Amino acid sequence: MTPAQTLAGLAALAQSTAAPAPSPCISVCRMDAASGLCQGCYRTIDEIIAWGRQSDREHRVVWQKIMHRAGLVPAAAP
Repeated sequence: MTPAQTLAGLAALAQSTAAPAPSPCISVCRMDAASGLCQGCYRTIDEIIAWGRQSDREHRVVWQKIMHRAGLVPAAAP
Protein backbone atom coordinates (compact mmCIF):
# COMPACT_ATOMS: atom_id res chain seq x y z
CA MET A 1 0.00 0.00 0.00
CA THR A 2 1.37 3.42 -0.93
CA PRO A 3 1.43 6.35 1.51
CA ALA A 4 -1.31 8.02 -0.54
CA GLN A 5 -3.50 4.91 -0.29
CA THR A 6 -2.89 4.74 3.46
CA LEU A 7 -3.88 8.38 3.89
CA ALA A 8 -6.98 7.87 1.73
CA GLY A 9 -8.01 4.90 3.89
CA LEU A 10 -7.60 6.94 7.08
CA ALA A 11 -9.54 9.79 5.47
CA ALA A 12 -12.43 7.41 4.81
CA LEU A 13 -12.40 6.38 8.48
CA ALA A 14 -12.38 10.04 9.51
CA GLN A 15 -15.66 10.57 7.63
CA SER A 16 -17.51 8.24 10.00
CA THR A 17 -18.65 9.56 13.37
CA ALA A 18 -19.04 6.01 14.71
CA ALA A 19 -15.53 6.19 16.18
CA PRO A 20 -13.07 8.96 17.01
CA ALA A 21 -11.23 10.43 14.03
CA PRO A 22 -7.95 8.56 13.50
CA SER A 23 -4.59 10.30 13.49
CA PRO A 24 -3.56 11.17 9.94
CA CYS A 25 0.07 10.30 10.68
CA ILE A 26 1.37 7.65 8.28
CA SER A 27 4.97 7.74 9.55
CA VAL A 28 6.30 9.71 6.59
CA CYS A 29 7.39 12.66 8.69
CA ARG A 30 9.09 15.18 6.41
CA MET A 31 8.15 18.83 6.25
CA ASP A 32 8.08 20.43 2.80
CA ALA A 33 9.82 23.80 3.06
CA ALA A 34 7.86 25.33 0.17
CA SER A 35 4.34 24.38 1.36
CA GLY A 36 4.95 24.10 5.10
CA LEU A 37 3.12 20.77 5.08
CA CYS A 38 4.19 17.30 6.15
CA GLN A 39 4.77 15.23 3.03
CA GLY A 40 3.01 12.26 4.63
CA CYS A 41 -0.09 13.62 6.35
CA TYR A 42 -0.46 17.09 4.78
CA ARG A 43 -0.65 18.83 8.17
CA THR A 44 1.15 22.00 9.18
CA ILE A 45 3.58 21.79 12.07
CA ASP A 46 1.06 23.68 14.24
CA GLU A 47 -1.65 21.12 13.41
CA ILE A 48 0.73 18.27 14.25
CA ILE A 49 1.68 19.83 17.60
CA ALA A 50 -1.95 20.59 18.53
CA TRP A 51 -3.39 17.16 17.58
CA GLY A 52 -2.92 15.54 20.99
CA ARG A 53 -4.91 18.18 22.85
CA GLN A 54 -7.69 18.73 20.31
CA SER A 55 -11.23 17.44 20.51
CA ASP A 56 -12.66 14.96 18.02
CA ARG A 57 -14.58 17.84 16.43
CA GLU A 58 -11.33 19.74 15.92
CA HIS A 59 -9.70 16.61 14.50
CA ARG A 60 -12.45 16.39 11.89
CA VAL A 61 -11.87 20.03 10.90
CA VAL A 62 -8.19 19.24 10.38
CA TRP A 63 -9.16 16.15 8.37
CA GLN A 64 -11.27 18.30 6.04
CA LYS A 65 -8.24 20.52 5.41
CA ILE A 66 -6.03 17.47 4.84
CA MET A 67 -8.45 15.98 2.31
CA HIS A 68 -8.50 19.22 0.32
CA ARG A 69 -4.72 19.62 0.47
CA ALA A 70 -4.16 16.02 -0.61
CA GLY A 71 -6.74 16.20 -3.40
CA LEU A 72 -8.91 13.53 -1.77
CA VAL A 73 -12.12 15.47 -2.40
CA PRO A 74 -13.34 16.76 -5.73
CA ALA A 75 -12.81 20.46 -6.34
CA ALA A 76 -15.88 22.65 -6.08
CA ALA A 77 -17.60 23.42 -9.36
CA PRO A 78 -16.92 26.97 -10.67
